[in-house]
Amino acid sequence: MKQNYFLKKSLLFILFFIIFSCGSDNDYIPVEPTSPVVVDLASVPYAKLSDYKFFDGTMKNQVPSLDVLPYEPASQLFTDYAHKKRFVWMPKNKKAVYDGDGKTLIFPVGTALIKTFYYDNIQPGNTTRIIETRVMIRKEEGWIFANYVWNADQTEATLDPNGSFTDITWLEEGTLKNTNYRIPSSSGGECLTCHKSNDKPIPIGLKPQNLNFAINYASGSKNQLEKWAEVGYLDNNFPRNIVSTVRWNDESQPLEKRVRSYIDINCAHCHQQDSHCSYRPMRFAFSETTDLTNLGVCMTPVDIVGSGLSHIVAPGSPERSVMHFRITSVNESTRMPLLGRSIVHEEAVEMIDEWITTLDMRCN
Repeated sequence: MKQNYFLKKSLLFILFFIIFSCGSDNDYIPVEPTSPVVVDLASVPYAKLSDYKFFDGTMKNQVPSLDVLPYEPASQLFTDYAHKKRFVWMPKNKKAVYDGDGKTLIFPVGTALIKTFYYDNIQPGNTTRIIETRVMIRKEEGWIFANYVWNADQTEATLDPNGSFTDITWLEEGTLKNTNYRIPSSSGGECLTCHKSNDKPIPIGLKPQNLNFAINYASGSKNQLEKWAEVGYLDNNFPRNIVSTVRWNDESQPLEKRVRSYIDINCAHCHQQDSHCSYRPMRFAFSETTDLTNLGVCMTPVDIVGSGLSHIVAPGSPERSVMHFRITSVNESTRMPLLGRSIVHEEAVEMIDEWITTLDMRCN
């Protein structure tokens, strides 16, 4: 009897040992969480922004879902003072490839680029209002545009390819401003005007030169290119000596470099080969404007857009410079950039005028 008792007790001990050993932390294999994002290339663009599941929780808070990565260019394209939040998502085990400091990264099929436009301090209640979210998706045949307009309740954004206007009144650094904000038409070609090369849609801001600096992530501050490589969104073979743009409003940086950075992000996508303004002689890419001629310095204008304008950039004289005239114009036929703004970017004009004034040379 005693033998049977001890035998049963031993068997129970072994059984408990097996059960608890199998359930121990040492043998537990965690299941890797998967991104909730849905980008079915056969079905996009979806009718609603929420269908993609880019954001976690309340969508207006713009908290990115798992594997949706925020990004930020050093200098930003001016859009009537709108603030912007940018995100990128790629399918599992897909990554972008470096193709040059000043060339857009080569993105894999299935990539989604998300950019939300919003204003703070909307009057009269000092509220925040999201206007639109633009999505670019890389399909097998190339990139497509999808523009989503947010409702008044800020609960949803719906696909609108036709474009529209909306009045905005807000406080900008304590100054009351207003604009009839233009939501561009993707079906009418407005998006393609800027986002094109050889008449094919392309992203324009996602170049290594624009991303080669640290921003804050939920896990801490890190260089964006390093972060992309860490999460598997960028092939790790990119160089570590990238010639990079700077924040145009960072006054610790050289004035000329700030001007070149601003002009690159606002103008270079049109003023380059095979783009909208390729017939113009100016070449505004950051890599090309070390040659001041490409910036229009001492270049005689072809078009007469105003009296007394002697050069694209007349050294020492903003008032005789076509560049100054165009960036202060709000007339659709003479302003630059052509699209994306209806009011003057006053702080940038002040910087560019200062740079023109400091140019000390004579034109032939």
